[in-house]
Amino acid sequence: MTTPAPPHAVPAGPLAVRWLSHDLQPARAGATLYGTVELENAGTAAWRSQPGRDIHLSYHWLDPLGNAIVWAGAFILLPERVAPGEQVKLWVTVQTPMPPGRYRLAFDLVNEGRYWFRELGNERLELDVDVLPGIAHRTLAVSIAPGDDDLVALTKAALGQQEEPIALEGDATAYLAAGARPAPDWSRRILDAHEEGFVAVAGAVDVEGGRLERRAAAKALDAWAPPFGRSPGWALPLLCPSLVAGEAAPGPGGLPAVDPQAVEGPTLCDGRIRVVLPARAVRPAGRPPA
Repeated sequence: MTTPAPPHAVPAGPLAVRWLSHDLQPARAGATLYGTVELENAGTAAWRSQPGRDIHLSYHWLDPLGNAIVWAGAFILLPERVAPGEQVKLWVTVQTPMPPGRYRLAFDLVNEGRYWFRELGNERLELDVDVLPGIAHRTLAVSIAPGDDDLVALTKAALGQQEEPIALEGDATAYLAAGARPAPDWSRRILDAHEEGFVAVAGAVDVEGGRLERRAAAKALDAWAPPFGRSPGWALPLLCPSLVAGEAAPGPGGLPAVDPQAVEGPTLCDGRIRVVLPARAVRPAGRPPA
């Protein structure tokens, strides 16, 4: 629903903006929200807008005290020329901050590389926004890859011991190899991360078994062995991942995986999110699928 802009002063001079209205979707942490902003050229000079130069619409995210959390979001083109007195409605794409909470979204015009209109005495369009959790419901479903019945049974038994129960359908779906045994706090930590705004979440993979049996399997997954810390933007594949959207595919060691570079949105690999696998459930590097 379109909402009129709050009352604000408009300076006299060549470069002045009058904010007219806005219409934005609800905001979820780590997501992209879309909407419109309507404004008027209230100055005496025409605005020109071209890719990489001249005047654009942009935004900042501020905390409730006005401190910048995110400075200079996407630069949004205006029409090529906006005459004095002309009104325009712009489609906007805004990346929401993390974690959930109350923020202030501040729109401003910027002459790229030169100045913000705020620096010329204009007011910004500032909106108080409650950023909601990244998922609407704390529900996690699990997809277990095909495997030997005894390996599948191991995974199902571990899922029955989770701190937060596994759902038949969830706002996120985790992909596990047959034989994977998530730690009891696995579901809780995954849901915490999704609520924070991460759309793809995974953690450490620990391989167990006899010394000789374990050697080849562990080598294939050495980069994912615990301990390691919390790593947003992890560069390697996310193994046994939980995804808000999309599906996993076979990756290192034959485990379900997703390439974080192919994910639209924030990703996280957290070493505290731990899965244990028997060595025989891991396909060593170079061995073809069964």
